[in-house]
Formats: sequence, structure tokens, C-alpha cells
Amino acid sequence: MRLAVPKAYVVLAGGYSPDADTAYAILRHCRENLAPYKRVRRIEFADLPKTISGKIRRVELRRAEQQSDRIRPDTEFREEDFPDLKG
Repeated sequence: MRLAVPKAYVVLAGGYSPDADTAYAILRHCRENLAPYKRVRRIEFADLPKTISGKIRRVELRRAEQQSDRIRPDTEFREEDFPDLKG
């Protein structure tokens, strides 16, 4: 879709905290190693909803995204939150 903003849902391994430093490191890595059209612009740290068979329930992610358009979750970070990435 035109004007769609790529967003990644990240499940962190043990020992990592869902904070701005972690988001900055992920966004910086994407900026350095991916083409601009493949780059993630938003990151949200969350547990992924899954079905009994282990598949990711994308319907629930879309529903949560529509609700979060009104209220931004504390665990979501955007590329524009880090102005020094643009350099």
C-alpha cells in the first residue's frame, strides 16, 4: 500500500530490556545494512499472539495496531524519535 510505514514486532531474548537504547541499536543496524525501501521505520517490543499450532495471529496484531493509532504504546519506538539516525 502506498504510504504504509513498515513496523517490526520484536520479541527480545533474555537479558535485553525493551528500552530506547535497544530500539536505537536495532534501527541503526537496519539503516546500515538494508536498502531504504526495506528499512523498518517503527519497532514495537511485544509478545506475539499465537494460535494453538504456533502460527502468529496477524488479525490480532492488526486490531491492536488500529487501536494504537489513537494511543501510542510505551513499547513502540519510531525512527523520528532518534534524530541522529538521519545523518
